[in-house]
Amino acid sequence: MKSPLWRRLPRELRHLWLDAADARRALPPEALARLEAAVQGCEARHLGELRLCVEGGLPWGALRAGLDARQRAIGLFSQLRVWDTAHNNGVLIYLLLADQRIEVVADRGVSAHVPQTTWQALADDLGALLHQGRIEQGLLDAIARVGELLRQHHPAPDGLRHPEAHPNELPDAVLLL
Repeated sequence: MKSPLWRRLPRELRHLWLDAADARRALPPEALARLEAAVQGCEARHLGELRLCVEGGLPWGALRAGLDARQRAIGLFSQLRVWDTAHNNGVLIYLLLADQRIEVVADRGVSAHVPQTTWQALADDLGALLHQGRIEQGLLDAIARVGELLRQHHPAPDGLRHPEAHPNELPDAVLLL
């Protein structure tokens, strides 16, 4: 059952107010370049695939349906085909600015080794940086921590990924919605 309008209204207004332009303001081109380089550097040391998505506010349909950040992240995990990697080892790091929430969704090849509580703890730890306004640093930390887990459970055969044997399957650029 949906909560009463007086409880939903502040959140709905925040989501309607924030959009992709707010995501671009929060992460200027230089920050996006650093984040993309971090994803590339991270993926060079393991066989996992990482996708980074930052959304200002939920679209109206998702908001009206009552979706939260976790549900939206799961939907984007599917939409962006993060699940569609050769070794089922894709991970989505999703930031919803309107709710100041980071969600991490991992494919079955990763989640078989890393429990959901680990992902939740990572997201909770990084939430503190978001509340301090340190968005780029929070995302860089998330990339590094996810990279460590992927290196542990999906290591490159000799410590370095060889693109001819294991091509990059997901875009490294940050997706702003």
